[in-house]
Amino acid sequence: MNLYKPEKLRIGLKAYDSGILDESCNKIIDVVNNSGTRVIGPIPLPTKRRIYCVLRSPHVNKDAREHFEIRTHKRLIDLYSPSEQTMDNLRNIDLSAGVDVEIKSF
Repeated sequence: MNLYKPEKLRIGLKAYDSGILDESCNKIIDVVNNSGTRVIGPIPLPTKRRIYCVLRSPHVNKDAREHFEIRTHKRLIDLYSPSEQTMDNLRNIDLSAGVDVEIKSF
């Protein structure tokens, strides 16, 4: 039995594809709204771009390079005074494989 009840939960979501990320946010919000918990979000955070430079031919033509980038999209969702039903529903939710989820309690 858990005696500690958090006042606020912050759910952080990360993904390389923004479509999958938005779909996962909508699933979480639908589940939370069904249990009657107050929700704020999804709050979009700045997208991180990682750019990689690769030489086309490793020994000659140093000027011939290719650039690749990976974009990491992020969203935040805040839940205020979540109930036990909300917590159980969040544990049982099925999200896409490409979404990284972090949950913090305050």
